[in-house]
Amino acid sequence: MAPKPHILYLCTGNSCRSQIAEGWTRELGGGQVEVSSAGIEAHGKNPRAIAVMAEAGVDISQQESTIVTPWMLARATVVVTVCGHADEQCPVLPAGVDKRHWPLEDPARASGDENEIMDTFRATREEVKNRVAALLQSLAEPGQ
Repeated sequence: MAPKPHILYLCTGNSCRSQIAEGWTRELGGGQVEVSSAGIEAHGKNPRAIAVMAEAGVDISQQESTIVTPWMLARATVVVTVCGHADEQCPVLPAGVDKRHWPLEDPARASGDENEIMDTFRATREEVKNRVAALLQSLAEPGQ
């Protein structure tokens, strides 16, 4: 039996987008993949990201905001950068790692009143959910 694919989501601070992606992968992956997330830096978890995921029934409150390590890169079969900075600063990956880039806007930079900011976080949550579902589908296809 082949080992499960391991998806690593990379972001600048591992506080929003990569955390949301990790949560959706755990939720939608059905135990068929392993997943982690990390940042070029660690900024701590964004409470709004935790809140919008809780609205969708996904608890990411126990996930950690971490800095990417060589060990994380070595065990990843797929690395997804979720922002331009992480894509530009992505460490050299081991041979054979499937690298993908999702140019997601940072919801933490949203402006306006609290409702408008939360709507931005919700839009990011839904975009990430769709991208994760498509990624999982592609990994489940024969030959992937």
